Amino acid sequence: MSHHKVVLLLGSNLGDQKKNLETALDKIKYAGNEIVKVSDFLTSEPVEFVSSNIFCNIAAIIFTHLSPIQLLTLIKSIETEMGRANDSSVTGGYTDRIIDIDIVKYNEIKFISERLQIPHQKHLSEREFSRVLLKDFIL
Repeated sequence: MSHHKVVLLLGSNLGDQKKNLETALDKIKYAGNEIVKVSDFLTSEPVEFVSSNIFCNIAAIIFTHLSPIQLLTLIKSIETEMGRANDSSVTGGYTDRIIDIDIVKYNEIKFISERLQIPHQKHLSEREFSRVLLKDFIL
């Protein structure tokens, strides 16, 4: 069974944000993935929508045996289980959220489907908080 190196970004701007991020990482690990490295917490303003709730964000490197779509299915189920009601791909825009988990990189592959794009270009090049979190994670 091969292990794939994946970079994730996690964010929360509702409830106990740090606990939400830690819980999501625990659920990712419990599902059989290895958490290799986790960044420090970083707070940031909401991007692409207006809210008075500040985000807490982290980056993580994991090793997984899951395919990109299997991993996406897992993280979407974790988001739902933790109480995230609306996904931006469904609503067409961003809103406050208990947890958001994005796949930024998966090995060195380029993957595009209706549900997933790897690498996640917005996080790699457009969002300042992402660049800060990822500076030690992506060479």
